Amino acid sequence: MAHVLAAANQKGGVGKTSTTFHLAGAAARRGLRTLVIDADPQGNLTSSLGPDHLAEDSLGLADALSQNTDETLADVIVPTAWEGVDLVPTTGTTLAAVQQEIASLSLGREHVLRQRLEELGDTYELVLIDCPPSLDSLSINAFTAASEIVVVTHADKYAGEGLIKLTGTVAQVRQFCARPDLRIAGAIFNAYDPNLREQAHWYREITAAAEHMGIPVVHPPVPKRITLQECTFSGTRLDLSRDRRAADLVPVFDRHLQALHPASS
Repeated sequence: MAHVLAAANQKGGVGKTSTTFHLAGAAARRGLRTLVIDADPQGNLTSSLGPDHLAEDSLGLADALSQNTDETLADVIVPTAWEGVDLVPTTGTTLAAVQQEIASLSLGREHVLRQRLEELGDTYELVLIDCPPSLDSLSINAFTAASEIVVVTHADKYAGEGLIKLTGTVAQVRQFCARPDLRIAGAIFNAYDPNLREQAHWYREITAAAEHMGIPVVHPPVPKRITLQECTFSGTRLDLSRDRRAADLVPVFDRHLQALHPASS
């Protein structure tokens, strides 16, 4: 099965979708066969990465996860504008409804997505999952399906608490979901401005806490740049952007991908 990375944080607005988007761009630059899964009911990654012609009633992740449909994950995959990168969008049956359906299952509810991914075999080298900003059945499914988890965070006083809660959830997935090998591959600091004393302070504090918990911090931190949001919103890869400032950010995500998926180097 492919190397599966789940981008997670139960706190919203930290840049999980943007990070997943730009890691997918880095994977495209490496020529990796990559599948991106939009597991966030908000569907922002689908809006950025999905094809322009994708209709609201198109098949999506929810259809592949539902016990009431015959669709497999392969049935709902759509191509993106980037060669080698495909997407499982959040369209069709709403994820919110399927989330409740999964939660009501008595057996195997944590393994639905993992089973669907296993059906794809070796089609992809890398799978990136954009998790919802909550620890619900969708997130637990993503964690159970993942090879490793990537924590996306800000450098603020709430981030340390979120990291501790997330490690607790990972410990529970290891114990109760038959995933004793699950680990956090690294923590990525997003929208970081070292000139802000408050951020610099919490960056040091959280980095020390992460290292104490055995969680590597992925360097360098992603700087706070409006270019990143603009490229994400417009579905533009950094290396293909007309904005000259985007070129300076390409090495950041190339290094992140190399750290998180060493096979890409």
